[in-house]
Amino acid sequence: MSFFEIDGSEKSGSGTILRYSATLSSITKKSLHLFNIRQKREKKGLRPQHLKALEACTEITKGSLKNAYVGSDEIFYTPGNKIFSGNYSFDIGTAGSTTMLASAIIPVLLFADKPSTIELTGGLFQDFAPAAHHLEHIVLPLLKRMNIDISLEILKPGYVPTGGGKIKLKINPIKKNILPICLEKQGSLKNIKGISLSSNLKEGEVSKRMAISFQKELENMNLNIKSDIELIYDEKADQKGASLTCWIETDTGCIIGMDVAGKIGRTSENIGKTVAKRLVQDFNLGATLDRYTADQLILYAAIAKGTSKYIIPKMTEHIESNLWLIQKFLNAKYDLQDNLLTIHGTN
Repeated sequence: MSFFEIDGSEKSGSGTILRYSATLSSITKKSLHLFNIRQKREKKGLRPQHLKALEACTEITKGSLKNAYVGSDEIFYTPGNKIFSGNYSFDIGTAGSTTMLASAIIPVLLFADKPSTIELTGGLFQDFAPAAHHLEHIVLPLLKRMNIDISLEILKPGYVPTGGGKIKLKINPIKKNILPICLEKQGSLKNIKGISLSSNLKEGEVSKRMAISFQKELENMNLNIKSDIELIYDEKADQKGASLTCWIETDTGCIIGMDVAGKIGRTSENIGKTVAKRLVQDFNLGATLDRYTADQLILYAAIAKGTSKYIIPKMTEHIESNLWLIQKFLNAKYDLQDNLLTIHGTN
């Protein structure tokens, strides 16, 4: 059997290459030999969340997986010949990111014959991964415009280090084609919305303080617009935790988002200030998507029918990695000029 070879130390050298290689392997039915896994990360090799992404793709396609264990730096994955719809449940077993696990599974189940549900257990709000609210309120509404119908429900928040959070997604298969997304003009700022969540921290009014700090920082940057932020005080999570997700909507349909999770030593005021600064930074760069959504839409644009165009705020290692992967697996063509990213869909 011949394997499609991917060197996991290329580009970002991160888990992104592992996850999306498994996704693209499942969709294209190409057997995958992935080596040098996560060589540019402090903890090299597979971590529990990466292993779970491989196991999920294997289960969904009824494929085979070899040499996959925590710490492994080389795997062999052969997807099955069919993508099976169903009701799936995957528990990372740690506070590893459920949203990153979801990003590996969602594109695969788009090619099933019937709707599927997946329940994922792990972390929902942490550093170095999109918040569940970012996926729900920024990424999924944009995918909806691409004819991709997915709903997300947060069953229970989960944070580092305990995890234990749960999200449930319903994924409807593609009926015709994935449509391209075209966001070539940023337009004018229409409104700013957000969700300020804290768990088991009501006495400290953490949700309120994050929202107030966010608004104050907007005013400090001479952005005189009143943000609409929903305050949530959760009591279901296994531990204390917090997250602030905010997004700008423009009159041309752009959604630009940013999120920061709570952490020991990180004050509510610092969280609010940081989200505001990073959000406005991406907006002021003239982008039509934020730096995180920009890399997540690349795979979908590559399997769409037609040409997608959007303005990225800046090149990131994950954008670079995902562009490299769609070229390797799909021979997808793309062009980047003055931060306008053009991706030619392959369907």
